Amino acid sequence: MTFFDLTKKRSSIRSFKEREVNEKEVEKLLKAANSAPSAGNLQSYEIVAIKNDELKNDLVKAAHGQKFLSEAPIVFAFLQDEERSRKKYGERGKLYSTQDGTIAATFLQLAAEDMGFGSCWVGAFEEDEVANLLETSKRPLALIPVGYPARRPSKNSGRRELDDLVQFID
Repeated sequence: MTFFDLTKKRSSIRSFKEREVNEKEVEKLLKAANSAPSAGNLQSYEIVAIKNDELKNDLVKAAHGQKFLSEAPIVFAFLQDEERSRKKYGERGKLYSTQDGTIAATFLQLAAEDMGFGSCWVGAFEEDEVANLLETSKRPLALIPVGYPARRPSKNSGRRELDDLVQFID
C-alpha cells in the first residue's frame, strides 16, 4: 500500500475485536512512534502503553465516557516532556514538546493502520485526572486506543475542500 492509500484508508476506529495485540506488534508500533521527527531530536515526550483493564476503565471515566478506550486491547498515552525541550529551547520548548508528542502519536496511528489495526485519536479527557491515573507530572497529550477493528465506518469523510483549507501566497 502506498502512503497515499494509507492516508485514504485510515479512519477513526471506535469498536475493537476481543483479540490481543502481541508484544512484537506493540514493539513495532512503538518503533514507528520513536522514528518520528522531533525538535533537536530530543523526543520530548513519553509513551505509556496500557493493557491493564482496571486502568483502561478509569481512563474511560476521565475521557467523558468514551467506552471504546476500555474495549481496545491496548491504549497508548502520549505525554509531553516539556522540561526536556525547555532545557534547549527555553519557552519555545513548550510548543516543541507538544509537537514532538503529537507527531509521534500520528506515526503510531499510521503504523497501526498499515499493520491492519484500527486506532482513534482521543483528545477529550480531563488532563489532571489522566495524569493522576498514570502517576505522572507530565501533561497528557493524546490517548490512542489500538486493536483489531470490529467494524470500519463508511467513508463519508466530510473533509474540507482544499480551496477552503489552503491559502497560497505567490
